[in-house]
Amino acid sequence: MSRSSGFPHQARIFDHLVDDAAVFPPGLAPADVAVREHLDRRDGPYAAQLGPLLLPASAAAEVAALVAPDPRASERPLRVGLIVRPGGSLDPLVEGVDLLRDEPAVAVASVDVGWGDDWRRTMDLRVPVVVEVGVGAEQQAALDDIARAVDDGADVRAKFRTGQTPTWAWPDEATLAGFLDATVLRGLSFKLTGGLHHVVRGEYADEAMHGLLNVLVATHDALDGAEAPDLAELLAATDVEHLVRRVTALDDQDVDRLRASFTGFGCCGVLDPLTELEALGLLPERTTA
Repeated sequence: MSRSSGFPHQARIFDHLVDDAAVFPPGLAPADVAVREHLDRRDGPYAAQLGPLLLPASAAAEVAALVAPDPRASERPLRVGLIVRPGGSLDPLVEGVDLLRDEPAVAVASVDVGWGDDWRRTMDLRVPVVVEVGVGAEQQAALDDIARAVDDGADVRAKFRTGQTPTWAWPDEATLAGFLDATVLRGLSFKLTGGLHHVVRGEYADEAMHGLLNVLVATHDALDGAEAPDLAELLAATDVEHLVRRVTALDDQDVDRLRASFTGFGCCGVLDPLTELEALGLLPERTTA
């Protein structure tokens, strides 16, 4: 499909949607490279679509030392999300947040943890909390727990992994649809992580991947009351033009409601989905001097 001319007002649906997970697999960028490139990108043509830089909590001190001398961060602090993978100790997270409170060049945008017995310790850190959930009965228990925290006034959202890892099987369309359905039914906001490198569902280098546009359309329909089987069909769709039409047909109210639900996703190659969106005419055209 060729680019359309210009871009629709709905392009703001992608604002600050893609969190920069460059240091995580499979990208595994060194911290100094990730920080430098992120600071460059937040002033570049994709600045509007860029979310915070995601980092292991254990890297807080290293990143603070890298950022402190950069004049760009003194004028506008680097926004970071500190992450502890599911099953990991929360101590590095607590220590990292405490350390960065004293570093004016870095602002902690969120902390990410796995759901477990002690995840609520993170609510004492006074930053938004993202809680990664699993599948099956554990997922339902986790989402109920998160919903109770939200009802009590906490700034918490759920997170689900859409890409496979050595210990996590790729969640198919039915599995992802079940998460979307369960999350929307509870009125929760959510983030995704892993595997959303492309805008349309497909097989890429012999690996199945979910599509960003599929997720956006499925989330919209879930908010309108569609149930898991219908969401799974949308997540499996490969008709690019149909998905583009669906997204560009959204009005301002649709965009606001959708982004209040689907708040972002981590991607180790942030340019991958953004350049595809641009090629489809869904982002502003880049200009050159």
